Amino acid sequence: MAMPAGGTTPAPLRVLLAKVGLDGHDRGLRVVARILRDNGFEIVFAGLRQTPEAIAAAVIQEDVDVVGVSMHNGAHLTLAPLVVRALRATGLDTPVVVGGIVPEVDVPKLRAQGIAAVLGPGASNEQVVASVRGAAAQAPGR
Repeated sequence: MAMPAGGTTPAPLRVLLAKVGLDGHDRGLRVVARILRDNGFEIVFAGLRQTPEAIAAAVIQEDVDVVGVSMHNGAHLTLAPLVVRALRATGLDTPVVVGGIVPEVDVPKLRAQGIAAVLGPGASNEQVVASVRGAAAQAPGR
């Protein structure tokens, strides 16, 4: 979390939200954006059909603290780790939170691939906020 010059109050966490691949279902991502915004986060909405490399480039350009990706296409075990790898390839340690349709059996696999947190359908507003804050707090150098 960035500290403003001369201030003692930390700047709001900046979160980039995106859909990776060809998944066109973005209603949940828009709901998450509103939840986070209403809880004091700054949102960078990358939107639909992003590549892992485009997400990494946006993280650099926008100086975000956390990346949130929404998965509803069954490709979470492939695409989410590619986002982590793209970030690491550019030297970033930005945490990635995955939300969407992810079977519980796949959560440990995603965690082992560097995903900071996984939120499933029906996650409460409080769970969304806590997961993003927790991911940011666990990031090295924060």
